Amino acid sequence: MQLYAATSQQFILDTVENRIAEKLKASFFQHYRFNPSPGEIRSWQNSLSKMCNVLQYASLSDHGVILEYQLPMSSKRLDCMVTGVDAGRRLNAVIVELKQWDAVGPSEVEDCVITAVGGAPREVLHPSRQVGNYQEYLEDCYPVFHSGEVALSSCSYLHNFQYHAGSPLFDARHRDLLSRYPLFTGDQTQALADFMSGSVGGGRGQEVMKTVLRSKYKASKKLLEHTSRIIKSQKVYVLLDEQQVVFNSVLHQAAKSFHEKNKVVVLIKGGPGTGKSVIAMNLVAELCAQNYNAQHATGSRAFTENIKKVVGNRAGVQFKYFNSYPTAGRDEIDVLVLDEAHRLRPSSHNRFTPRSARSELSQTEELIHAAKVSVFFIDDLQVVRPGEVGSSELIRAAASKAGAALREYELEAQFRCNGSDGFINWVDNTLGIRRTANTLWDTNDPFEFRIAESVQELERSIRERQQEGFSARLAAGFCWPWSYPDGQGRLPNDVTVGGWSMPWNARPDSRKLAKGIPKSHYWASDPNGIDQVGCVYTAQGFEFDYVGVIFGLDLRYDPKGGTWVGDKTQSHDAVVKKSKELFVPLVKNTYRVLLTRGMKGCYVYFMDEATRNFFRSRVE
Repeated sequence: MQLYAATSQQFILDTVENRIAEKLKASFFQHYRFNPSPGEIRSWQNSLSKMCNVLQYASLSDHGVILEYQLPMSSKRLDCMVTGVDAGRRLNAVIVELKQWDAVGPSEVEDCVITAVGGAPREVLHPSRQVGNYQEYLEDCYPVFHSGEVALSSCSYLHNFQYHAGSPLFDARHRDLLSRYPLFTGDQTQALADFMSGSVGGGRGQEVMKTVLRSKYKASKKLLEHTSRIIKSQKVYVLLDEQQVVFNSVLHQAAKSFHEKNKVVVLIKGGPGTGKSVIAMNLVAELCAQNYNAQHATGSRAFTENIKKVVGNRAGVQFKYFNSYPTAGRDEIDVLVLDEAHRLRPSSHNRFTPRSARSELSQTEELIHAAKVSVFFIDDLQVVRPGEVGSSELIRAAASKAGAALREYELEAQFRCNGSDGFINWVDNTLGIRRTANTLWDTNDPFEFRIAESVQELERSIRERQQEGFSARLAAGFCWPWSYPDGQGRLPNDVTVGGWSMPWNARPDSRKLAKGIPKSHYWASDPNGIDQVGCVYTAQGFEFDYVGVIFGLDLRYDPKGGTWVGDKTQSHDAVVKKSKELFVPLVKNTYRVLLTRGMKGCYVYFMDEATRNFFRSRVE
């Protein structure tokens, strides 16, 4: 999808006669069904007039111009692409990232600088890294580029910026980026024109533009091989026993479906710690190695962003979200590996989703539609929000509706909680989630469960475990407000128990954070996460050697009635509080998730005395 595609002559005419922004605005509304922001319209007016000057300086009159070109299976859009042939008559396209920046500061983050965004300083990608990522993405995802049919190059143009060798943009650490993806400033317009002429100066741009726009998404063999190699280099992804059985079974289904053209849905059920995510990652690695276009998707930003951090930018394009597939064609993906499927939602769109990006299908149906083989990993007891509807029954119904063959497997062996099936069964039984035979906790079990006498003792124990070299985190029920950082990026101590306090992990949309505070989606993997309390939305999907849980007052055990009761006045989760009759089950699931994050031990501080006594009564 693109908002504008025309010859360079037409683009120059539209810009000179001051109608280019209006054309983009009309196309934007037609696609998204709402108007672009005034700021985006102004950026089109300002930046495209400068780009028009470049084309005129370079005498590019027989070329194609594509504006606001959307990357496949992404919401990102390229600012500008110019097509043509070079002096050797080879087909070429040049991506130009347009920036209105006029001031830039240094950043300690790799490949980043600081500039004003929305009136406040913010760390952003260096323009060369940004446009380089776009080029690599297209080369990996479109046959027209990865086959070499059309060569691709890229650059950035900061038309309001004056060149200064001492600028952070030209720091020595960015030298390699700048050599591969050049950056031009406002006083280097002629240099940019020469760069464009060298790539596409031979004209015939309309022909090349049509070739580019006709190209369909298909992951390159090099990308699949790279993704496989990166995942397999992570030695934590080792399969044992029934995990290997499920892994081999899915590989068999993938090959069979691919050759017989049959749609297959694989449903894999398992509780916390049964290795669902380990199998999912191994599947992606092996399927990519066998040249299947395999993608991984979840409904968790933190989980997916941590995977992308591990595998890197290039392999990261194979890792998506559940809502990435509304416009995907039928069977566009060979195998879609869907982890944390209990986080599925009724629909992939919201009120801001453009009409052209919506489908009539539910999110589950979209995913099955997009893939020849859909592999759902699910724990039916991990739904913690009313908007999450993922369940085994929902997936079965969607598979039947799509006419897909259904294969089901169940993982039972416990690889978390020190291999103790008993601990998770005991938690489920004690919280009244499901009846199990584990009514009492055996203190001789190798998994360490401890009830702390104070929240100070809880924190001290968790910090001691980390100092000993273990991974450890504090987590809590959503019983306190979750504030934004202050003007210096410091987090308020929202979580308070008596005279003790600590901040929540950073909110996902926090812009500026003080040094040493990890972003929300890296709280679980950054060692500095020990200094914040994690909520269920940040902790779900991760595991630590030891977890410390503050069991709040939103869920309490009533010894008189012998039942669990919820207290909405003690909850600060606005969405869960609205769920009426689902409030207690959802909060139970929340504490189940938090209590089962540990592989070696779980320490708990109960704020309510009756609840503490009840848990104690269930310990031998």
